[in-house]
Amino acid sequence: MATETAETTTGTGLGSIDSTQWLAGAAGGFLGSVLFGLVMQYVMPPPLLETVIPAMYGIEGPALAAGWAIHQFHGVALGLAYVALVQFDPFKEPARRIGGSLALGVAYGVLTTIGLAVIVMPLWLQAVGFPMAPPFPNVAFPGTVLSLVGHIVYAIPVALAYAVITE
Repeated sequence: MATETAETTTGTGLGSIDSTQWLAGAAGGFLGSVLFGLVMQYVMPPPLLETVIPAMYGIEGPALAAGWAIHQFHGVALGLAYVALVQFDPFKEPARRIGGSLALGVAYGVLTTIGLAVIVMPLWLQAVGFPMAPPFPNVAFPGTVLSLVGHIVYAIPVALAYAVITE
């Protein structure tokens, strides 16, 4: 007599994330990075999108198409990172509700600004020898404020996409 056992997941690990949640993170990340890219291209002082972003990968600018492609890749990757992060308490339940996701989106925008724009980007650009690399830490007015706004504009669609899928 054959017996079958059913597998159950407890929801405590990354293996329990439904594929639609990953898709929501990727789609939200793509949309959010389009919005942030528009802020970068039309509001923030140049040459961020066409020169600085490509320079991180050794591409001499201006290279606007490369800057957009890299920026979109970063957006999708960070959208997936958001999905992974909200699997842990105390983020799991608030991330599933619209109100909670808005707060988490703003927090994720702040976190990515501090972690990436303020800390990682200047070190990375200095490491690749980019002549216009900002000082470390990269805290300057109005650039850091505009970066913060852009990262929040990015993160809200990520968080909302996740909430809509999981609500």
